[in-house]
Amino acid sequence: MAFPGKKLINDPNDVVTEFIEGLVETYPGLQYLDGFPQVKVVLRADVSQTTYDKVAIISGGGSGHEPAHAGFVGEGMLTAAICGDIFASPPVDSILAGIRAVTGPKGCLLIVKNYTGDRLNFGLAAEQAKSEGYKVETVIVGDDCALPPPRGIAGRRGLAGTILVHKVAGAAAAAGLPLADVAAEAKRASEMVGTMGVALSVCTLPGQVTSDRLGPGKMELGLGIHGEPGAAVVDLQPVDVVVSHVLTQILSPETNYVPITRGSRVVLMVNGLGGTPISELMIATGKAVPKLQLEHGLAVDRVYTGSFMTSLDMAGFSISIMKADPVILQRLDASTKAPYWPVAADGNHPPAKIPVPVPPSWSAKSDEPQSRPSQLNEQGQILEAAIEASANAIINLKDSLNEWDSKVGDGDCGSTMCRGAKAILEDIKNYPLNDAAETVNEIGSSMGRVMGGTSGILYTIFCKAASTQLKSSSNSGVMGKQWAEALAASIAAISKYGGASAGYRTLLDALIPALSVLQERLNAGDEPSTAFVVSSEAAIAGAESTKHMQAQAGRSTYVSGEILSSVPDPGAMAAATWYRAAALVVKEKYNRQGD
Repeated sequence: MAFPGKKLINDPNDVVTEFIEGLVETYPGLQYLDGFPQVKVVLRADVSQTTYDKVAIISGGGSGHEPAHAGFVGEGMLTAAICGDIFASPPVDSILAGIRAVTGPKGCLLIVKNYTGDRLNFGLAAEQAKSEGYKVETVIVGDDCALPPPRGIAGRRGLAGTILVHKVAGAAAAAGLPLADVAAEAKRASEMVGTMGVALSVCTLPGQVTSDRLGPGKMELGLGIHGEPGAAVVDLQPVDVVVSHVLTQILSPETNYVPITRGSRVVLMVNGLGGTPISELMIATGKAVPKLQLEHGLAVDRVYTGSFMTSLDMAGFSISIMKADPVILQRLDASTKAPYWPVAADGNHPPAKIPVPVPPSWSAKSDEPQSRPSQLNEQGQILEAAIEASANAIINLKDSLNEWDSKVGDGDCGSTMCRGAKAILEDIKNYPLNDAAETVNEIGSSMGRVMGGTSGILYTIFCKAASTQLKSSSNSGVMGKQWAEALAASIAAISKYGGASAGYRTLLDALIPALSVLQERLNAGDEPSTAFVVSSEAAIAGAESTKHMQAQAGRSTYVSGEILSSVPDPGAMAAATWYRAAALVVKEKYNRQGD
């Protein structure tokens, strides 16, 4: 059984008027004529036909193509947009109302997409307006390049290239040109642009059943913006292939739809049809630009990507290519207050890529990578022993950490920490061990490379903060006081970025007590290695105390207090374990030196 497509609407018959109401509530520069439902006209709030001293630019057509056309009303673009019902040309009276509302002594230009209903209704309105004394010119836009050159009177369909014509005409009018010149620029722009669309689905009209004309795995080339059939239905292809086909079709010398040849300068517009994510549109743009440059020999001066003229919720995109010259570029770059014209797309492009910046310290040092000194000094020997002891302690604790984490987390704490420990043991042969600050920094890099999830980030932050602190205070060697300051900086950084503090049942519940005792013992005059060992006992006690804490950070926050009370926090136990292992080996090294 078929059901109407899902839409966030009220009465399907009110979609257009309610869209207009929302649009003018959003943008204070827009108003609409109080003639609903017959007259649906959006116009600039700062324009009155009695005082407007520039050419008015008016366009419109059936609705369902938003933001076209009402979203392009604004200074420097359209003066008014006439909205029909969904995919239906606006009535003559509505078009006339728009002309009367904004057309001053300089006259107005009607920009009309090449559809029979639009041509007839806008044409009759133009003739009526002329009979009332208004100066009116009309430009018909037919930029479709999907179908063979038409026979008869139908001509090429008007598609998204019309938006570029709007911009050229609007800028020319804003510059104060007379009606004949504005019309001439618009007509010339319309002859310079070609468009072709590609769709993965047809659109669903409000209140109607979604068509299944395109089956699974199929796409349609040259589909019209009202869902009318295109040139061919084909198997779904990678966007690279689709973009190549579309560009070749638009630029075909056989059809000669656009006067673009190798060496020309062009403007590219990639237009979403309503149901295509911006990421997919950008992928298409990223493929189109180099193809235009390398395969077709064209210079791409401007690129516009977004949804400009849609087809309700149709999945797909169209590509428009316009031949560029200084005048057209000037018009496209001119300022506008139209809400849906893309900002920041004007001007010449700098190189797309620039080198990745490196830390300032790299440029001041040799190009050689960090490496182990040929001979370790006393500090380097102790640091190496402490690092190896800490890493091995974590490896030995892997299964216990996983077991605890399986009850309060996702069961991989031990595996994650073990990966980091093994990476450290593998990389230690290249650590600059005589330089404590750089060695701690390298430890962070090793862990960050292999440890996923929150643990990897936290330990990288921990090491970076400690390294920065050590660099600022290691002019005369790294002593106990400097290590305590580094630990304090690491704890502060983890708390700042991770959001945890004491009592949250995290690794900080091991490190904060350790820091407190370390600072206390150092201030009391204890020998640093002794203070380190005493503080490691506080770390173990702090980790064990997490059994009695309610988690306030991480996945453990979703675990009941009864389960939490059965095991300590795995992260805290890991931190206490490597801290304790490092403290014991440092104490042992110092004791041997004293013998």
